Amino acid sequence: MNTGVKKPAEVSEKLAEILTGTYELLIRTHEVHWNVEGPMFYGVHMLTEEQYGELFAATDVLAERIRALGHLAPATPKALVDTSGDTVAGEKTTTAKMLTMLKDRHEALARLCHETTDLCEGEDVNDPVTADLCNGRSAVHEKAAWMLRSMAAD
Repeated sequence: MNTGVKKPAEVSEKLAEILTGTYELLIRTHEVHWNVEGPMFYGVHMLTEEQYGELFAATDVLAERIRALGHLAPATPKALVDTSGDTVAGEKTTTAKMLTMLKDRHEALARLCHETTDLCEGEDVNDPVTADLCNGRSAVHEKAAWMLRSMAAD
């Protein structure tokens, strides 16, 4: 396979990181969607519904880009979801903590997308398609983080 991308394995690895982070965020977003309580319930419930729908659609786009680069997309639950880290499952917590947890994960994914864009725009990689995909993903995560940060503010 030769489409001009000079390091497809390296790019695919970065995309796999973004894909697994997206799946994990999808699950965490459902976690908040199902368990939020209190005066902000309806707004948070509706926002997270919109966000998990967008995240689910993104997983397919990311996996298909990995395949287009000639590599297999991670597809097992263990490969897709890191069960370590912060969660709100099984514990009653505040809406603000839930929103902050999601915001932090969106910001982390935005940073990873920026790193991947930088990698792909370099002459030693030359992958404008993945750079464009990651720029779009960064915008989604930055907007989501802003909305969550604004909702969690006092």
